[in-house]
Amino acid sequence: MAEIQNKSLSESLPRLPEELVHSFVMVSHGDLGKVKVLLAQEPRLIHATWDWGGGDFETALGAAAHRGNKEIASFLLESGARLDLFTAAMLGELKIVEATLKAYPAAMQVLGPHRISLLNHAKAGKADAVVRYLESLKI
Repeated sequence: MAEIQNKSLSESLPRLPEELVHSFVMVSHGDLGKVKVLLAQEPRLIHATWDWGGGDFETALGAAAHRGNKEIASFLLESGARLDLFTAAMLGELKIVEATLKAYPAAMQVLGPHRISLLNHAKAGKADAVVRYLESLKI
């Protein structure tokens, strides 16, 4: 039943313009003002993903996370973005990172947008406790 409902929902909503998605992801690397303007104009952008090709997908939250932009990441999370492990690492959420890697150790090897590692996300956010934890794993 949920599958039928999801299909109906996706068919009833028009696709977001590619240029708009690309623009939103790009400004999310560092321009909070433009992020707020674009999200106010089109709230569905909060979950939009840009496909750079070759399996490299990036959301606005992913863009903010790998740049260590806590202000934009926090705004996006407060606006309903889906928290991911890379963002948690960048924000210094040690308990989330520890619990996730304890349950799914292979997640340490998963790469984020642009093939940026979990450790480098933590470094971008100057999340020293997470950096120390990840470096201690020696995986």
